[in-house]
Amino acid sequence: MADQGFAMVSRLRPAAAAACAAVAFSVIPALGAQEGPTGIWRVEDGKALIRIVDCGGQYWGVVAWEKTPGVDSKNPNPALRSRPTLGMPVLRGLKPDGAGEWRGRIYNAEDGQTYDSHIKLNGAGRLRVEGCVLGIMCGGETWSRAAAPAVADTAQREPAHTTNGAGRAKRTITQESPAQVCSGLARR
Repeated sequence: MADQGFAMVSRLRPAAAAACAAVAFSVIPALGAQEGPTGIWRVEDGKALIRIVDCGGQYWGVVAWEKTPGVDSKNPNPALRSRPTLGMPVLRGLKPDGAGEWRGRIYNAEDGQTYDSHIKLNGAGRLRVEGCVLGIMCGGETWSRAAAPAVADTAQREPAHTTNGAGRAKRTITQESPAQVCSGLARR
């Protein structure tokens, strides 16, 4: 009887090892997939959180939280100067440009200008964001990945309209699905 138990354990060990390996190999790619630019990023000075979403192969970043409410007062289009900066797209149409790198446009509400942009993953949880004039004069900062609960933990201002018109609470940008963020870009 003891020999049968030993034989059964001996046969189970390779099966258990194979099952563990299968689980490990299925989890490792998923972990790597999270290392793209999508997610919530804290800007260098901590005054805003930017949510980056994949909109059909192009990455867009919108202001998901701001320490101080603001409006886009320096926008070159007078019709947009009163729009809130909360929800405003700042990273626009970024496309892959090598491993862990993307190129597109970035809008700077502080001067109302749009620049060529390059972002690059820079180590674990770090994103280097640069804007360039004429492709040679570049400036930027390093953002850090923020967990979604960090938004709720800070004193975020409430949106101007707290219902969706049907009496239901309006979702924040961090609660919207990527598809909702992408479809709302034209309205922001």
